[in-house]
Amino acid sequence: MLVPVFTLDLKQKILPGRVCIGKYDSAHACLTASTTADKVFIHNPHQRLGTSGGRMSLSQSSADISLLNINQTVSAITAGVLTQARHGDTLVVSDGANAIAIGRLGHHMSPLALIGGNCSIHGFDSEGNDPFWTVTGDNVTSLTLTDFDGDEENELLVGSEDFDIRVFKNEEIMFEISETEAVTALCPMQGSRFGYALANGTVGVYEKLSRWWRIKSKNQAIAIYSYDLDGDGVPELITGWSNGKIDARNDRSGEVMFKDNFQSTVAGIVEGDYRMDGKNQLIACSVDGEAMVGYKASLHYHVFELTRQLPRFSMYALCTVAVTPPQGYVKFKLPERVARIVMWVNSNFLLLEDLQLDDDGALDVSFLSLRTSMPLLIQANSQCEMTIRTDDMELASDLIQALANYLNLEDLQVEADFPSELDQLASLLERVEEYHATRQRLSAEMADHSGVIRTLVVRAEDARLMSDMESMRHWYRELYNLNKDLISGYKIRCNNHQELLNCLKQVNQTIQKAGRLRDPYPLTQISPISLSEASHLDF
Repeated sequence: MLVPVFTLDLKQKILPGRVCIGKYDSAHACLTASTTADKVFIHNPHQRLGTSGGRMSLSQSSADISLLNINQTVSAITAGVLTQARHGDTLVVSDGANAIAIGRLGHHMSPLALIGGNCSIHGFDSEGNDPFWTVTGDNVTSLTLTDFDGDEENELLVGSEDFDIRVFKNEEIMFEISETEAVTALCPMQGSRFGYALANGTVGVYEKLSRWWRIKSKNQAIAIYSYDLDGDGVPELITGWSNGKIDARNDRSGEVMFKDNFQSTVAGIVEGDYRMDGKNQLIACSVDGEAMVGYKASLHYHVFELTRQLPRFSMYALCTVAVTPPQGYVKFKLPERVARIVMWVNSNFLLLEDLQLDDDGALDVSFLSLRTSMPLLIQANSQCEMTIRTDDMELASDLIQALANYLNLEDLQVEADFPSELDQLASLLERVEEYHATRQRLSAEMADHSGVIRTLVVRAEDARLMSDMESMRHWYRELYNLNKDLISGYKIRCNNHQELLNCLKQVNQTIQKAGRLRDPYPLTQISPISLSEASHLDF
C-alpha cells in the first residue's frame, strides 16, 4: 500500500495537462503548473527560488511557492534546456498553442522550442528566431521528440485533430499513422517505441509503425508518461485519467502493473529529483492540487493536499424562508428509502449542517440559485414519491442524472411539465416554419431571376451583333441591376439560413434536455411529443 510521508497545502487549482518540472537554477527541481486564476505557480520545497519582481510574486500562503502572473488562460506549458549559454531550464508558456516541446530536432545544432498551432509548427531558438517551420494536416494537439528511425537524431512526432500521428524528419513528413480519434498525448519510450492517447479514452504503444497494444476506457486519458517504475531497466507507460485513476502498464503487453487513485482528475505526470537524493521521482498531480511523489521500486509517496472539492450543486444555497413554488416540475417514485435521498442531498449540496427527515419521515427542502435567484424545491414523502420543482429543465435533468448515478438506477418513470420550456419550444417551431417558408420563397425568386438573366443576355448580345449600342447598354444595365438584386437576395438567404440553423439547434438542445429527464431510455422514447411536433416540418 502507499504510505504518505508528509502533507502540504498549496492552495492552488491546477489546469489539466498544464504541468511540468524544471531546474531553473540548474540545481533544484521545481514543480510548475498553470492555475485556474491565470497564473503559473512554481513550487520549490528547497526555498531557494524566492525572487520577486515584474510578473513574479511570492505566494502569501506558502514560502515554497512563487506565482507568475500571466493574466490569460494558459493553453500549454513546458520547461527544458533551450540554450547552452547559461545554466538552468527555460520555462515556455503559451496562451494559444495546444502543445509545446523543447529539445534537439534533426540537424539543428541548438535546442528548439517547438510550438504546435493551427495546421503549423514553429521552432524557436533561445534568441526568438524561428529556424524551423512546417505545416501539418489539422490543429496540433500533441508533440514529442524521439529517435524514430534509430539514426541518433530526433524526429518530431505530431498528433492532431484529424486522427493522424505524423512523423517529421526535419521539415519533411516521413510517415503518417491513422487512428480512430483526435490524438491528445504522445510520449517517447525506449528505442523507437512511443506511447499515445486519444480523445475517446484509448491509450497504447507503437514500435515505429507497428502497434503493440492498445486499450480503451470510458474515461479520458489526461496525461501519459514513460517511467521505469519497477527498476527493471524498461520504462512502463504511466497514464493519468479523468476519473483520478493512475496506472502503469507494461510497454509490450499493456498489462497493468500498478494503479492508484486521486480524489479528482489527474492534471499531469512529470519526473524529477524532487527529494534531492540523486534519483528521479515520478510526480503525479491532480486538478485539486494533490500530488504523489515516488521513485523506482518504492511504496513511499509525498502527498500534497490542496483544497476540498466542492459538491456538484454548490451554487444552490439553502433557503430558510418560504418561496413561491416554480411552475415546472418532475415527479417520480423511487424504490429506495427516503433516508438515502437525504444522504444524496447532503453530499451534493453545500450545507452547513446535514439535513434530517421530518417527523413524518418526509423531506421538503428549498434552495435558491446564486446565479439566477431561481428557486429549487426537492420534496419526498414517506413512500419516496419525489417531486423536483424548478423552471429550469436543464437543472432538473442534471439532478435526475446525478440521483440516478448515486442510486444505480436502471429504470425511472417520470411525469414532467415545464410550461415555459414548452412555450419557448412552440415559439421556436413557429420561427422554424417562418424561416423555412422564407427560404422556399427566396429559392423561387432566384429561379425566376435565372430565367430573366438568360433572356437579358440574349437580348444584349443580339443588340451587339446588330450594332445597336444603345439597346445593348440598356439590356446590360438591366442585367447589372438584376445582378445586384441577386446578390442582395443571396445575403438575405444566407442570413435566413443561419437563423434557421440557430433555431434548429435550440430545438435540438431542448429535446436533449428533455431526453435527460429519464434514465436510461433513448431519446426517441423520452420525448415523443417534442419529436412529433417537429416531424411535420419539411427541413
